Parts: sequence; C-alpha cells; structure tokens
Amino acid sequence: MTTVYDLSLDELTERLASWGEPAFRARQIYAQLWRRAATYEQMSEISSVLQERLAAELPLGVTVLTERSADKGATRKALLQLGGGKHIVEVVLMGYADRVTVCISSQVGCAMGCGFCATGQMGLMANLSAGEIAAQVVWARREASALPDTTPRRLTNVVFMGMGEPLANYARVSAAITKLTDPDGFKLGARHITVSTVGLVPGIRKITEHHPQVGLAVSFHAATDELRDELVPVNKKYPLDKLEAAMADWRKRTGRRASIEWAMIDATNDSDEQAGKLAEIAYRLGAHVNLIPLNPTPGWPTQPSPRDRIKTFARILKAGGVNVTIRDTRGKEIDAACGQLRLSHDAAL
Repeated sequence: MTTVYDLSLDELTERLASWGEPAFRARQIYAQLWRRAATYEQMSEISSVLQERLAAELPLGVTVLTERSADKGATRKALLQLGGGKHIVEVVLMGYADRVTVCISSQVGCAMGCGFCATGQMGLMANLSAGEIAAQVVWARREASALPDTTPRRLTNVVFMGMGEPLANYARVSAAITKLTDPDGFKLGARHITVSTVGLVPGIRKITEHHPQVGLAVSFHAATDELRDELVPVNKKYPLDKLEAAMADWRKRTGRRASIEWAMIDATNDSDEQAGKLAEIAYRLGAHVNLIPLNPTPGWPTQPSPRDRIKTFARILKAGGVNVTIRDTRGKEIDAACGQLRLSHDAAL
C-alpha cells in the first residue's frame, strides 16, 4: 500500500486534484505532515470528509505496536508497523543534553551476516521504501516533545544505524534523504544526517556523489583482513584497502571527517596489535574512532571487552594521533543499544 510519505509534493497535488481539491490544499497538508508531524485528525483546517478519505486512501502508515523507555525516559525504543502493516522495525529516540537523535532502520533484518549483531542474526526480510524510512523520522519529530526537559525536546539529528545496511538499500535510502532535506518538506539540514555502513564500497562512492553533506560512519570492528573477514563477511568482497580508498575519496571530496565504529569484543579484536593497526588507518583517513563495548545478543556468546582493556585500546589510538571516544551505551537494558535491535513483537504481545 502506498502511504502519504511515499509521495512527493507534486504527486500529492496530482492525487488531490483528481479528488477535486485545489493545489494549495496539497501544499497545506504536505507541510503539516512533514514539518508539524501532524496526523490528519489534527488538521483542523481541512474537512472531516477529506480527513477520512486521506486516512483511507493515503494512510500515514505508522503504527506504534510497543514502546519501552530507559535512561529516565531519555531513551525510547518503539516497535513501529510501517507501510500499511507490511513491515515492522525498531526505532530508537535518544535525548542528550545538547541534542536529540533518532536511530532509524532502512531494512527489516540485514543480510550482512555480522554474527555479533542481533539484526544480522535475523537475515534480510525486506527493504523499506523511502516513505517508510522517512516516516520513522516524522514519528521521532512528533515524539521528541515528550522527552524529559533535560533534553532539547526537538529532533536535531538522524542516524541510519538501526536495522539493516543502508547502502544495500541505496536507492530508497537516497530518496529518503532527499525527502528529509526537502525545503518544502521535513527541512532537515543534510549535515544533521549520518549514514552508517559495514563497508559497501560502491554505496560509499554513490553517497559521496549524491549526498556530499551527509555524514559517514563505517563499522570496522577489525583492522586486518583476516579478522575482518570473520567478523564482517562483506570484507571478503570489499577488503580494507578498497574500503580505505573509498573513504579517503569521500573525505577529499566532502572535506568532512568520517567516523569509524568499533565494537569492543573480549579477546577477539581488542588487542594492542589491532589498536595499533587501527590507529594507522584512522590517522591516514583523519577519522574519529568510536569504541563501543559489545552489547549482549542471544546468538553471540562472546563478552564485551573489560573496561580497562577498552581504556588501554583508546590510549594506543590517542598515542597514534587519533581522536577517539568511548561510546556512552544508551538503552542497553531495553535491547536498544548498538547491535541489539531485533524484532521482538511476538514476545511483547
């Protein structure tokens, strides 16, 4: 089923014109859907008859099935049913002192096969449409006002770090970015969007060309091909030298600094040797490294690195001239942290 968020302004105008509605009505509805994140029922300036027809023929396509909160209400994980009930994904809204970020999904499940990631353990079930992807952000804009007053309570950032590999669904992710940055629509600055990838080199080159203002985060998890082949199977197709070349080109053409994401896995990728090799790569790329203590998932028995080991790893990176952050783990107790997203609707009912 086509939802209203799958339509451009021109397409919505054409649809409403076929119903006998003037062009200004489409612009009016479009702006409210994207900017105010209003539901049809909240649009008091349109008739109840039109509200009902819109809901029936062009639904919003976003239904909250379950929701859980953590961090004193500053982290909220919702299970959303999208596209008229076709797809179910998890979305995480996080309020910080200086920003509010939503972590959105681009696929149902993931085909990349990273064993330590709960979404990867699911396998790929479906690609989301551009409207389904963007609708998650609209939901987050509406819900941000309900966050604690310790946060700005308005959505400021979007990260494609939820379920799925964004660059494996590139055409629809690209279209969603266009919708979110549309000055007539959601009107979010492209620099407030970050796309994460496990290293799909062709996709990195496409996003460099099409969306140069969008941020890039690359999940490395290993600094040698031998280990990365094991942890991130796509490395067999796009090994580190090809990945580094694509990232270097991205930096040259955009002038921006990429992020390298690194899940700290005990006795697996947390050695001094891996830290040293990562430092060399990150320094060459001018990249910032985010160290993320591995979050537990049912299908991966390995534990996170001990805190002291993570600190030592970070010191080696800093000694190599690399900017590094030990990531604040949010929402771990509700399985909303990095690598933990997995459909749990049946268990929640």
